[in-house]
Amino acid sequence: MKISLCNEVIAELPFEKQCNVMAKLGYDGVEIAPVTLSDEPHVLPAARRKEIAKIAKNAGIPITGLHYLMVAPQGLSITAKDPAVRQKTFEVMRGLVQLCADLGGNLMIHGSPVQRQLDAGDEADSYKRGIEYFAAAGEAARAAGVTYLLEPLAKDHTAFVNSVAEAVKIVREIGNPGLQTMIDCSAAGRSEAQSVPELIQQWMPSGTIRHIHLNDANRRGPGDGEMKFAPIVAALRAANYAGIAAVEPFIYEPDGPTCAARAIGYMRGTIEAVG
Repeated sequence: MKISLCNEVIAELPFEKQCNVMAKLGYDGVEIAPVTLSDEPHVLPAARRKEIAKIAKNAGIPITGLHYLMVAPQGLSITAKDPAVRQKTFEVMRGLVQLCADLGGNLMIHGSPVQRQLDAGDEADSYKRGIEYFAAAGEAARAAGVTYLLEPLAKDHTAFVNSVAEAVKIVREIGNPGLQTMIDCSAAGRSEAQSVPELIQQWMPSGTIRHIHLNDANRRGPGDGEMKFAPIVAALRAANYAGIAAVEPFIYEPDGPTCAARAIGYMRGTIEAVG
């Protein structure tokens, strides 16, 4: 199994240093949060895009994709009624799709809970606007040769898409191969009735699951909580999963580099133990 690191874990370091640390620790790639590159990453200059891609390549750390997409610039929302906000959000999405393609990434993971809230009293229409956004994102992604992933999130973060079943339903209704879904272990551990291995067993055969985020239900890295990752690795093996899994803790204690080192050590040991 190939394992990337979500780069905000060590975002205090310059990008070149991030890549060197990942390579030294044994990661197979980097999943970039665009906000770590710029306050307006969707219009990042071409020269800087080439520089970032070159830095990663020279370190032997492929850029596997982007995540945490709608954080920068501020004020975006995929469910907002305001036409100006909606226009800006779509504009940023299309710019980020091109950024992902330019950097050599394949996957775009859409979590961003703050930017996908259902407005009180307008929940049904907010939901419809969110679906329209993901339809447009899937089309833009397909045209650019990448895949846009709708990430189910925990209910304490957003009411819009909290389960893999709901995400798969949306993906199937839209029916565009540019839009798929994924499993975040932390979110699943807090919102799903089934365990992560059970979700993998049920949904991986559907062909809609394209990615895994490795994190504990306590929002720390794998191995830093009660969630057992050996059954998760075994379920992925049984499903012949050949994609990327990305380490994505949200709590960095005692610090980001230590969390990154501990997570990859735990996952490599777990993968070896599963055999």
